[in-house]
Amino acid sequence: MNVTRYKCSVLVVDDDPAVRAVLADQLAPDFEVATAGSVGEARGVMAGRSVDVLLTDLQLPDGSGLQLLDWARRTCPRTARVLLTGTARLEDAADAINHTQIHRLVLKPWRAEDLLQTLRAAGRSILLERSHEQLLDELRQLNQELERRVADRTRELEGVLAQVQQKTRILEQMALTDPLTQVPNRRAVDLIARKELLRRTRTPAPLAVGLVDADHFKRVNTDHLQTGGDFVLSWLARVLAEGVRATDSIGRVGGEEFMVVAPDTDPVGAAALGERLRSRVAAAPCDYHGRPVPVTISIGFAVAPAGTPAGFEQIREAAAAALKEAKDGGRDRCVVRSVH
Repeated sequence: MNVTRYKCSVLVVDDDPAVRAVLADQLAPDFEVATAGSVGEARGVMAGRSVDVLLTDLQLPDGSGLQLLDWARRTCPRTARVLLTGTARLEDAADAINHTQIHRLVLKPWRAEDLLQTLRAAGRSILLERSHEQLLDELRQLNQELERRVADRTRELEGVLAQVQQKTRILEQMALTDPLTQVPNRRAVDLIARKELLRRTRTPAPLAVGLVDADHFKRVNTDHLQTGGDFVLSWLARVLAEGVRATDSIGRVGGEEFMVVAPDTDPVGAAALGERLRSRVAAAPCDYHGRPVPVTISIGFAVAPAGTPAGFEQIREAAAAALKEAKDGGRDRCVVRSVH
């Protein structure tokens, strides 16, 4: 609100028409003036329009100016209240100030310039107060709008973050998954084996790590080309995954070679697991374009007994040696070695 350009409204209340006319004439250059001759008439004016300053005489025909001021204080608290009186009694002044909480007191007879200065000061106070309230209201609206925008932006960012997290999980899964067979790749299954080796340093337990190799796989590629070889590898990964326990892990470590990590598995359990995998592969039918593809596997298991320290390279080397022994022994078999 522009205080300097806004013209305040003044309601002059006096039972003497001549006084009302003089006051209206003196105030007109600076204020928008309305007049009333009684309490009832003044209430009617204030009920129908906004009044910035109420200037009332003490003695009115239908009541007291103090009653009108008190009514205005309760019903129109934003209106400045000025008492115009010729009695000059200290009791009336004190009552006006304490009870009706008037803003100014003007004594009759008044000097025009003094009256104008008094009403100007009262008007400025009211306008500044209203301007302050308007600024506070605008600030509240701006804060609400800012909070709304922040909330909207936060929801947008949360949505974007959720998408990023989902894509990150997908990328992480892709980075740890063999694209052909859809089982963990070498990096992933190596991490699994290392974690199990770390876990058994805190909770001693046997651990078996096996290497599985498809027998004579070059022959498959020769007879069925690379597309046939890829089909057989995917088939083999599925059969092996279905043959291990829920606590075991299997991953492709390269070419036609897979790794099995079997926690809490001793040499007897490793031999049983290896035989189960070997027999399932040998018995499961593998057909490519209507042609049967015979598939067998050789398995080498290395077992670190409970309480026996073993590193990843050590146990993997032992598993590779066991696999070589199985292949050298005629393939389609499982060999188990213990790590000491």
